[in-house]
Amino acid sequence: MKIFETERLVLRRFTPDDAPLILHLLNEPLFLRFIGDKNVRTLEDAAQYLRHGPLASYAKHGFGLFHVSLKADGTAIGMCGLLKRDTLEDVDVGFAYLPQFGGHGYATEAAQATLRHGRTVLGLKRIVAITAPGNTASMNVLKKIGLRHTATLRLAGYTTDSLLFTPAEA
Repeated sequence: MKIFETERLVLRRFTPDDAPLILHLLNEPLFLRFIGDKNVRTLEDAAQYLRHGPLASYAKHGFGLFHVSLKADGTAIGMCGLLKRDTLEDVDVGFAYLPQFGGHGYATEAAQATLRHGRTVLGLKRIVAITAPGNTASMNVLKKIGLRHTATLRLAGYTTDSLLFTPAEA
C-alpha cells in the first residue's frame, strides 16, 4: 500500500514479500556499524523482523518504517519512516539505504517527505532523530531536513551513545 511519493521515490508499507530486501539491507557493513546487528541471517529472520518491527508498528501506531523504491523503475533502495521507541519520548525519523544508492539525495528526499507526512497527515507535533556518533552521512541528512544535534544520550538497552537531533525551532 503506497503511503506517499516524492519526485523520485515511492514509499509504501512493507509486506512479508520484502524479506529479501531486509536480509540484504540489515547485513550491509554500514548498517551493522551505525545501526546495529539485528541478528537477521536468513529470509525467515527477515520475515520475523518485518512482523515484529514495521508491521507491528503499523498496527500499533499507524506508522513505521516504509519500503523506499525508485519511482522510475521500482528498484528497492532501502527504508525510511517513523519509529516510536519505548526508550525515547518523541517519535523519530529513521532511514537506511543500500550503499549503491548513497550520494544521490534519496535519503534527504525521503526523510523530508516523511517529516511532512508525520506532521500534516499524522498530526505529530515534534519529530526527532537519533544517530550514531561518526555517522556523518546521516548527520548531514538530518541537518538538511531541519534537525540539529542537541544532546548525546544512552538509550536503554544500548551499549553506545546516540546523538539526538531535534527540530531547529524547538
